[in-house]
Amino acid sequence: MTTRTPTIDSQVHAYERNSPERPWQGHLTGPEEVTGDDMVAAMDAVGVDGALLVSPYSMYRYDASYALEVYAKHPGKFGLIRPFDPESDTIEDDMAEWTGTPGVVGARIMLSYGTYTADHPGLNRILAAGGQAGVPINVMSSGHLPLLRELALRNSGTQIVIDHLGIPQPFEPPVPPNPFADLDSVVAMAELDNVVIKISGACTLSHEPFPYPDIWEPLGKIFEAFGLERCMWGTDWTRAINMLNYEQGVESFRVTDSLSDSERATLMGGALSNIYNWSPDVGSQG
Repeated sequence: MTTRTPTIDSQVHAYERNSPERPWQGHLTGPEEVTGDDMVAAMDAVGVDGALLVSPYSMYRYDASYALEVYAKHPGKFGLIRPFDPESDTIEDDMAEWTGTPGVVGARIMLSYGTYTADHPGLNRILAAGGQAGVPINVMSSGHLPLLRELALRNSGTQIVIDHLGIPQPFEPPVPPNPFADLDSVVAMAELDNVVIKISGACTLSHEPFPYPDIWEPLGKIFEAFGLERCMWGTDWTRAINMLNYEQGVESFRVTDSLSDSERATLMGGALSNIYNWSPDVGSQG
């Protein structure tokens, strides 16, 4: 008897409506509110078994309290990731506390929201602490892949995950004329054994309607370079909402002829389970 590979989204967000009790620090493109219950309902409607729930930096900065609340209510559905502050004086203690928390599967660095160099002490402390804890460090590095390459070389014992293809993605139409302009830089990152990549938000780079056939040629180059065992499908829900709905972000990878059934299983869950050492409780009803 063979066991079905769970379908796992490599990046989703959940958040409450802006309020004095939990005020937003900024703004993330999306609805005014997408609660954990809302996210679970969207996943259940299209047969997504689980997801990596990334505490949204744009709204909550380094406070993951809402993600922890969502996990407490839906422990079978989500693995947790939160951003870390490179300017913090307590990175090692914070990483130890975070990675010792039930449900936590990784941490995140936001290279796209600062001016950094490869010798930045805080960045390297986060990466080293993640390696010490044995958890992947997810890096928002779109437009900053040369810096990420240097950081990855300095921290070869740490599993590094490139968020969102490492490519700038639009928050609303129109799609840039050449959305995969940085593809060569992305492919070059595959040379580093400690780097894997999220194929998240890819549909927002398409110039064509669902099922977005023009993304498969560039994605194929990434798959060939990294190998599918180092690639993880994801929707980047809710950021992508002005470009497509959740079902389209899921079904576009199911209906394509560019993937065999075994390749699809690896890309849409199998690789992630191995990289993060985590799988959802498929029997969980949220």
